[in-house]
Amino acid sequence: MRETTTVRGRVRLAPVRPAGWWFDALLLAALVGLTVALAAGWFFGIDRSVADWADAHRPTAARWVAIILNYLGQGTPLTLIAAGLSVLLAIRLRSVRPLFVPVAAFVLTLFTIGPLKVWTARPAPSASIKEPFLPPEQTLPLFQEDLPVRFAQSYPSGHVANAIVWYGVIALLLAPLLATLGRRLPRRVVLEIRIVPPAVVLCTTTYLGWHWLSDSVAGLMLGLLLDRILHRVPWDELPLPARLRSWDRPFTEPV
Repeated sequence: MRETTTVRGRVRLAPVRPAGWWFDALLLAALVGLTVALAAGWFFGIDRSVADWADAHRPTAARWVAIILNYLGQGTPLTLIAAGLSVLLAIRLRSVRPLFVPVAAFVLTLFTIGPLKVWTARPAPSASIKEPFLPPEQTLPLFQEDLPVRFAQSYPSGHVANAIVWYGVIALLLAPLLATLGRRLPRRVVLEIRIVPPAVVLCTTTYLGWHWLSDSVAGLMLGLLLDRILHRVPWDELPLPARLRSWDRPFTEPV
């Protein structure tokens, strides 16, 4: 007898909050608008004022606290944590689907954040006090292609964008993982995981002079946009090859 197979319906995008594409369009328009404005020399006064204030209010103790807190936005550890959670969840559920999430997040951030940094070619505020020792006014403009790439990768802030994306992934995986252990992750805690670390990273990168304020704002907008893309993916409905059907179980929780 021929084995019958279940035909999946059309894959639909998962809901996000706020619902609809208007917020995605707003984030993209704001990011493009900010980039155009900076290319025209706008907001340099605000960036310089914030950087100068931070320089004048950075005692040694506060600096070290900020450096430690900024580790919350390190991309490699966050990637490894998310990958570890996905493997644990995949084993407990006998489902390959959780593994797709960190892979997609890695690819998405790799092909957006880095290329944008190279394309916009903006130095960090600290570029005037350490190599390449630029005049202060030369550290502000974008598109300084004459500088070596390693000295012109400040815009947008990768720490901020990565923090938003990876803590969103961690929250997405942690809730069902705890559910397999008979524990529930409260909605309030999910929001705290997704909001508090990125907010801390945004403040510390700016306070330490590692990024201009506008770099951090751009990283915020880009990170939110990428986060919404990842959360729109219907991970439980993606078609799988027949050989993986024995490891085809849903894992996401309703929004």
